[in-house]
Amino acid sequence: MKPSFDADTAAGAAPAAHRDRRWLALIVLCLGVLMIVLDTTIVNVALPSIKSDLKFSDTSLAWVVNAYMLTFGGFLLLGGRLGDLYGHRRFFLLGITLFTLASLACGLATSQAFLIAARAIQGFGGATVTAVALSLIMDLFSEPGDRAKAMGVYGFVCAGGGSIGVLLGGLLTGTLDWHWIFLVNLPIGAVVFALSIWLLPAAHKAAASRNLDVAGAVTVTASIMLATYAIVGGNEAGWESTETLGLLGVAVVLLIAFLVIESRVKAPLMPLGLFRLRNVAVANVVGVFWAAAMFAWFFLSALYMQLVLGYAPMQVGVAFLPSNLIMAAFSLGLSAKIIMRFGIRLPLFVGLMLAAAGLLLFARVPVDGTLMADVLPGMLLLGLGAGMAFNPVLMAAMSEVGPEDSGLASGVVNTSFMMGGSLGLACLASLAASRTASTLAQGVEHAAALAAGYRVAFLVGALFAGLAAIIGGALLRTRDALGSSSAH
Repeated sequence: MKPSFDADTAAGAAPAAHRDRRWLALIVLCLGVLMIVLDTTIVNVALPSIKSDLKFSDTSLAWVVNAYMLTFGGFLLLGGRLGDLYGHRRFFLLGITLFTLASLACGLATSQAFLIAARAIQGFGGATVTAVALSLIMDLFSEPGDRAKAMGVYGFVCAGGGSIGVLLGGLLTGTLDWHWIFLVNLPIGAVVFALSIWLLPAAHKAAASRNLDVAGAVTVTASIMLATYAIVGGNEAGWESTETLGLLGVAVVLLIAFLVIESRVKAPLMPLGLFRLRNVAVANVVGVFWAAAMFAWFFLSALYMQLVLGYAPMQVGVAFLPSNLIMAAFSLGLSAKIIMRFGIRLPLFVGLMLAAAGLLLFARVPVDGTLMADVLPGMLLLGLGAGMAFNPVLMAAMSEVGPEDSGLASGVVNTSFMMGGSLGLACLASLAASRTASTLAQGVEHAAALAAGYRVAFLVGALFAGLAAIIGGALLRTRDALGSSSAH
């Protein structure tokens, strides 16, 4: 087997062949991440088929999604830190292996319990891959221009992969059956694993101590999992119910215990000094609000098109295509050029404001809307905004951090995105449901009541995006993210 490529030789005046291999390595990393990103929306499309085939009830069906979300959210932080301690490539390979084998188990599942258990293992593998992928990109690309391009490609995969999942899910479920939405991961996982061994850097700059902070790991993982469980079950149990408030309360207590532990142990899982780094702290706050706005866009606009306008899943995927193409154009060159010219603060501010404007357009959607007049304008603005803002958010979150802490920083920002998106979507979905119910009570027909609910949710989503823009525009240091982490 050929020796793994050493990223350090690629910096500066690296030979052209080595530089090409870095970009091949990036493609492999992004293919692995794309598998994870696709999994959420591809499963959503297939849920009705899974329900009828395995005889799920409405309540138990939610666990096909919830089991994945629980382990995915719970292990992002720990997965990133373990990658820092024991090797980013090693944990990327472990995550790909777990995710692929769990996908096989999901595809072969013939019972509810087996499918749910396999989905939980999928979530753990997905968290590990997601937490260390950004770190590997930072390891591979140290030059500011190349790093900006690489992060742009990664950002596009994260932001645009979901709507590809809608298309692929509709295609596979419609032409074959739901088992294939999982089995399609097998050849992809095998290829990613084989190429990763060849292309990804084996050299690893380890953290100062390899002692794992077990108490910190247990408390923070339990806290995030309980919070995730409370969020995903909040709409069903009720946001003011004893169950939801109790779970959130325990999660907060565990989080406080985690912070106390981290302030006292010799080798903390998460050095609290990380949040004294301004760009890192600001980027995570921006990420929470931005993810809430992004989830509002993707999920609620898909629901509006399906439930109000009567679109099929495949038509929804096609409606997202223009915004995906715009994000691709930014990711594959435009974003890096803008960042090298203006830094990260201005593109982030402008991009998030454009996204807010797109959500405001969605906040006026009528019950008899059309693609060209009511869907496409908002999609174009949101694609433009996401393409411009996503890369700067990621770069700011990973800036000012040395290689020995890059997995942790990646785990933190991914956790911020996931928790912000989940909590934001849960709140906006509840808001939409409440408005729909009150509108129905006034005697309005069902589709019009749904549209009224979505309009309120889109409006609040626009406020989230605007708030993220203001925080980022006011507080980020504009150029620190371009290459600072490579200087450590």
